Amino acid sequence: MKEEGKSEFVSAAKLHATSVLHLLYQTVLTRLMAEGQSDFFTRKINLINSNDELKKALDFYSSVFPSPVLEERRKKKESPVLLEEEDSRAFFIHQIMLNNPAMISACRAFINPEGLVYPAGTASLASLLSAYIKDESRNGKALEDEDFFTLLTKPARLYPNSLSEQIKYIIREWAHLLPDYLIDILKQALDFIREEEKDRGMPGPPGPMPVTDYSEEMNEYEAFSDDSNWMPRVVMMAKCTLVWLDQLSKMYKREITRLDQIPDRELDLLKERGFTALWLIGLWERSDASKRIKNLCGNPDAEASAYSLKDYDISSQIGGWEALDNLRQRCKVRGIRLASDMVPNHTGLDGNWVYEHPDYYISQDWPPFPSYTYNGPDLSNNPDFEVKIEDHYYDRTDAAVTFRLVDRRNGKVRYVFHGNDGTSMPWNDTAQLDYLNPETREAVIQKIIHVAKNFPIIRFDAAMTLAKRHIQRLWYPKLGEAGDIAGRAAHSMSNENFNASIPNEFWREVVDRIASEVPDTLLLAEAFWMMEGYFVRTLGMHRVYNSAFMNMLKNQENEKYRLGIKNTLVFEPEILKRYVNFMNNPDEETAIAQFGDGDRYFGVATLLATLPGLPMVGHGQIEGYHEKYGMEYKRAYWDERPNDYLVGEHYRRIFPLFKRRYLFSNVEHFNLYDCYDNGRVEESVYAYVNGEGNERTLVLYNNRYERVYGNIKTSVPKKVRGKENETRTIQLADNLGLSFRARRYVIFENFSDGLFYLMPSIKLFEEGLSFSLNGYESRVYWNIREVEDTDGAYEILYNTYHERGIRDINTAIALIRLRPLYSLFDIMRSRNFYLAIKKIADGVSTIQDERAMLLTCAEVYTKIAEVYPSFDDVLKAMLGDYTEVDAKLMIQEVKTFSSLMKRKNANALNIWADFEDALSFLLLVSVALRPFKMESVADTMKVADQILPEHMFEDAAKEAELEKDDARLASHAAAIFLKAGDMISYKETKDPVKVLSILAEDDAVKDFAVINEYQGIKWYNKERMQLLILVSALSLKLKYHKRGFDSDAFASILLNREMKSEYQLDRLLGKDKEEKDEK
Repeated sequence: MKEEGKSEFVSAAKLHATSVLHLLYQTVLTRLMAEGQSDFFTRKINLINSNDELKKALDFYSSVFPSPVLEERRKKKESPVLLEEEDSRAFFIHQIMLNNPAMISACRAFINPEGLVYPAGTASLASLLSAYIKDESRNGKALEDEDFFTLLTKPARLYPNSLSEQIKYIIREWAHLLPDYLIDILKQALDFIREEEKDRGMPGPPGPMPVTDYSEEMNEYEAFSDDSNWMPRVVMMAKCTLVWLDQLSKMYKREITRLDQIPDRELDLLKERGFTALWLIGLWERSDASKRIKNLCGNPDAEASAYSLKDYDISSQIGGWEALDNLRQRCKVRGIRLASDMVPNHTGLDGNWVYEHPDYYISQDWPPFPSYTYNGPDLSNNPDFEVKIEDHYYDRTDAAVTFRLVDRRNGKVRYVFHGNDGTSMPWNDTAQLDYLNPETREAVIQKIIHVAKNFPIIRFDAAMTLAKRHIQRLWYPKLGEAGDIAGRAAHSMSNENFNASIPNEFWREVVDRIASEVPDTLLLAEAFWMMEGYFVRTLGMHRVYNSAFMNMLKNQENEKYRLGIKNTLVFEPEILKRYVNFMNNPDEETAIAQFGDGDRYFGVATLLATLPGLPMVGHGQIEGYHEKYGMEYKRAYWDERPNDYLVGEHYRRIFPLFKRRYLFSNVEHFNLYDCYDNGRVEESVYAYVNGEGNERTLVLYNNRYERVYGNIKTSVPKKVRGKENETRTIQLADNLGLSFRARRYVIFENFSDGLFYLMPSIKLFEEGLSFSLNGYESRVYWNIREVEDTDGAYEILYNTYHERGIRDINTAIALIRLRPLYSLFDIMRSRNFYLAIKKIADGVSTIQDERAMLLTCAEVYTKIAEVYPSFDDVLKAMLGDYTEVDAKLMIQEVKTFSSLMKRKNANALNIWADFEDALSFLLLVSVALRPFKMESVADTMKVADQILPEHMFEDAAKEAELEKDDARLASHAAAIFLKAGDMISYKETKDPVKVLSILAEDDAVKDFAVINEYQGIKWYNKERMQLLILVSALSLKLKYHKRGFDSDAFASILLNREMKSEYQLDRLLGKDKEEKDEK
């Protein structure tokens, strides 16, 4: 409504408030007059009538501001005197309104129109009444020494610019003067103003997030839902289905539009990366009206919103139920569960229920505001109904709260409210369900059960809107508390009536029904508004969104976020394991936009992977995509390629953590530590311990640019499980399961850099852990274990490295323990000895070379025999028993080996050519292994591993150009060389295939040749098999050289077969032919 000639609208709410205040003035005046001045206006009317100017002024007022009630009484010929008394009273009330600047500002056209010329006696009449009132109306006990006029104008004098503040003052200070119904009317007037004044435009940047606090939940009951054993291990990937299919089509260069066309490789990648759940956004049949609205509003390429649904059927656009079942089965074999949305708050405005059950929705028979018009296109595809949204949506000049639904069969018109959470604008393609209707609640529960029977994980969209307190706040507000959703102030409801309509929490009923009817379903709530704890602890959801993770870490509000964790640990630690942590959400900016792609991103991602709860990764987050996908997108608009660096770093720094979520997901062993630097807490440092069983992890992260130094020792308080109001702290050393004893050391493996760190356990007890972290640096220590230093090796290692990292701690300890042995082998470790061995292996040795080599061996073996009894028990356990070396046998074997190697140089087919580099090293290791008692290939390999030949003969390995892994492989080949001959009889050597078959049955030999079975076929590694054939040929030659064993022929037969076997063991051994012959 506009005042004529003016551009500003008259506020309907303030006009209403003015009328309510007018009623209030009349009511209070009547009450005050009844206390002692009931004839006040009667006594003044004679005085007015005796003065023409006063009389004209009163008559003028009555004609310009006529009272419908008085006009009706005049028509009935009531007493003129009584009517004149009422006129004078009305004039007096009007004077009070004219003294209210806020009222004039809001409703000038109705109270004091511009250009209106009052008669000359008007001011005199006002002064007369005012003067007499001030003189005569001070006796009433309600006035507290104030006259009528002063009292009634006091709210306007205190709050001249605000009708709302005036009404609040009246409710607060004058309640004793007012009947209950009038107080209710005043509260509703406030509600109308609040509705009208609330900014409902596009939301601005979010305000600061409050710290998680549980003061309002202290008195709520505890009713956590139990997890199934798989639930704590869930790591979820979110995908916008239509966009993903479009991206896959481009990636694989073929049309991929259905769920059953998603390549297996994509599912393999999810498994490979540690994901156990796939949330597909936009599976359900969407609203046709939603798509049309978006098209009409300027986006011809848009789809319907994924959250404006027609019904809960898998969209035919992506293949329907059949395609879903195909995808589900393929995910299942990979250990991946599918997750789906369920949208309980609303449906599409042309959802099936809108036509079939319009009473399920919040509606009314009139438009909430008279300015609403519905002349746009009909959005219904049902001929029996007309659906139109408010016209101003199309030109973006208003965001109406209702759409119009017309039943053409009977002419019934409803104004149905759009879905709305009260935070900004209504969702104009949705219809709001009415949860005060028990039939609606049951229908929604049936849909949830339907979804649960098809998806083991359900994400409830905007779940917080359906908590009772928010159903009431948004849709059926208490008087004086409306305003969050325009048009609902008129539907206020008392607590008693509201609770009678919805006695129990809807979500509690859902949780209990699902537990009974579809158990083993994980229920996940998107809930904000500081209700996270309530949703899991009282309502029983398995998981709940934790938006503070993203927002506070992004803004580096570290003190606030850590305080939230502390508050949770004191109130109820179990809440932590039920959080869904994420770095981006479909409604938010992308992860790369918020956290970048460097250490800051990976630091927060480390927290995501290692804090209790459920880690959720957004669409495009791993690839580093920048585009934010709207819920109406059917394709990616930006042509983006995966950031290879970012993907690679995920493989190195994040995915391994996902795969060990069992260490991080629970809270039984979780404790948070304050990091102190000179008595000051470094709030940017996140330090916590967690684990499962006897395994422990320690995570450190610095969420700021500057470097920090500090120490952690004692945890923050944590509630004792099963004990009310009892908390405890724990020392870091105790949390890690260490012993306060001498000669104990704790080993930390740093996942972040692969190094190991060593510290005396007692030092950790007494001093805690001191460290420094660069800006945004993260560390994850796992495989934490305590060892007893029985031989002093760990003390030596600690004194060598202190707190510096060790690349391979087991090797470092072994090398310390092997020092006495290595000193005995010094002469064998020399270059001269290796060159002598190499001459023999190369077939160019002389008798003098062979004699020098044997003399060196004899010298070393003699030393070992003398010193071995003095070795400590740890070293003896590593080496096993010592045995005398048969000198004559060794001399003969050296001669035979040398002769064989010399002959190979004249052989046209040099079958050893590919392994000449390893041969000399193999022979060197076999000589070193001779003094130790070894019964089998496995025993020999074990001793070879214990003496670490790649370190013992490091110089020789370099001379042979062998990497450490190659040197270790040559050592295992030496074990086969030493023992294969003992496994085969001479008679069996006549059949090379049989010999190889016998060897291939030995577990150690299987591991050496990498023999494994896949899909019913036994496979082997080509290079390893060839080396196995050669060293077994050499071993048999040494064993049976006197009986004429032909190693060349043996090896040639098997190598020729190997070339034709295509890496299949049965083909190499001829077993596939035997099977065919049997058939």
